[in-house]
Amino acid sequence: MDTVLFDLDGTLLPLRNESFIRAYFDAFLKRFSYLNFRPQVLMKAVWSGTEAMMKNEGERLNREVFWEAFSSVLGADMRPYEGEFESFYKNEFNSVRSVVSPEPLAKECVKELKRRGYTVVLATNPIFPAVATIARIEWAGLDKGDFALITTYENSCFCKPNPRYFTDVLERIGKTPRDCIMIGNDAEEDGAAAKLGIPVYLLGECIIETEEHRADCFERLSFEDLKNLIHTLPILNRNGEIEYEV
Repeated sequence: MDTVLFDLDGTLLPLRNESFIRAYFDAFLKRFSYLNFRPQVLMKAVWSGTEAMMKNEGERLNREVFWEAFSSVLGADMRPYEGEFESFYKNEFNSVRSVVSPEPLAKECVKELKRRGYTVVLATNPIFPAVATIARIEWAGLDKGDFALITTYENSCFCKPNPRYFTDVLERIGKTPRDCIMIGNDAEEDGAAAKLGIPVYLLGECIIETEEHRADCFERLSFEDLKNLIHTLPILNRNGEIEYEV
């Protein structure tokens, strides 16, 4: 094993989905009130775009799928407003930071993995543009340069829990399932990596599960557990080979 795939929201960046979504839409609706759509219609358009990305089967980028579905609900081509969306994510979106709970050990764990020679990938569900993903990376105390790959809606054609999302990630970084572990918080979305044979661990206190997808199917770790586990890993050289055992 020489590669660690990390989820972001609820994992490296602890948060509760309900609080995040509420704060996100509060900021979003205030920013785009000038468009003169009813709030319920704007929210429906966002959810429609999100659902379309979740169902994407690889024919087009998630970005294209989102804007088509978003525009369809609003009855107008909204793609000319994409720059306005980027401005929102660079500015007003930062108010959502108030509902997240950064964990200092997240940064420590990622930095230690890199120091030991491991490839670290941010396998976050690619339903946001890069600007919004980079913002949340920074909220977590991390930097985009910490990751060999960051999945966003501009560079992805699949979403979790579609196993093809993980197949695509592995192809892009030149790895096989046996090279990797997946660390997330969602038993369905992150747990889908197990269908490829990737060991899955659920991290922290923001675990998401359903009756069909139970957390107890996977090993659970605290951040302290993860830190200790990383310190037992061998040091790798530039070729990903064991340089020496700890």
